[in-house]
Amino acid sequence: MNTAATPPTEVLEAEVPLALAGRRFDQVLAELFPDFSRSRLSEWIKSGDATLDGREVRPREAVRGGERVRVRAELTIETRSEPEAIALAVLHEDPEVFVIDKPAGLVVHPGAGNPQGTLVNALLHRDPALATLPRAGIVHRLDKDTSGLMVVARTLRAHTALVEQLSARAVHRQYLAVVVGSMIAGGKVDAPIGRHPTDRIRRAVLAEGQADAREAVTHYRVRERFRAHTVVECRLETGRTHQIRVHMAHVRHPIVGDPLYGGALRLPKAATPELVDSLRGFKRQALHAETLEFTHPASGEPLRVQAAPPADFEALCGALRRDTAEVG
Repeated sequence: MNTAATPPTEVLEAEVPLALAGRRFDQVLAELFPDFSRSRLSEWIKSGDATLDGREVRPREAVRGGERVRVRAELTIETRSEPEAIALAVLHEDPEVFVIDKPAGLVVHPGAGNPQGTLVNALLHRDPALATLPRAGIVHRLDKDTSGLMVVARTLRAHTALVEQLSARAVHRQYLAVVVGSMIAGGKVDAPIGRHPTDRIRRAVLAEGQADAREAVTHYRVRERFRAHTVVECRLETGRTHQIRVHMAHVRHPIVGDPLYGGALRLPKAATPELVDSLRGFKRQALHAETLEFTHPASGEPLRVQAAPPADFEALCGALRRDTAEVG
């Protein structure tokens, strides 16, 4: 007699954004449900557990936009990481979601070179039930050395709702960045991003229509201007890997301290010794996720959370401010 427990299932639904019209069904599923692997999504398409407007379709079938996707997801335990007592700054907590202020240096997911000591390990210690959710409830990411706000789903309902909001670009994500150069005004970067043609770690701006190029839009405006640097607010319209870092470098204002896209250290003329030390000692990208706003999955009310930049970010801005006042 087989006594193995039947894995739990959950029906996940989402509307195909018009922006994805013309894309393959399997690609659209990967966009709508990014926390499931492509192989798993492919299995569900082939088994008929993933449908488009109630129809079973081939993975390669193109979507029109506006259709309803329905996935009957078999939720085997996705997270095999061990819980670890790692301190977390939780700025909002309720039965559906956490909003946390991730410190710079904390890796989000376990992986090669980081099997433990990650955000996932910390979340599983705080709420063991997250082990049954895809990626322990994480629905979007921050790079290891980017600080700031992340929302984490605590239920399948919340997970589905948040993924749908992200896909529909209904989540407000605002970042602060210290960039090289004194910018005069804000603007918008609308430039597709994909894998770098020769460097597997980096991303790059690609020509529209080029293989792997995905739409990427970043809005930015000046928050504070210094002699040779600027603090800018960046708002994500899309959420590609390294998007702000790539886009700021693309407009020739790379983020201070960025090891991948920042280039050589640039010091303003006659910089104060304090500023020289601050810029040379800032070993990560000066990027902080400051504001997060979304519709609460249960109440339907808007939830807005803000997090002040960490001490190292503030210290860098202070040194830039004093240099501008002294040398100006």
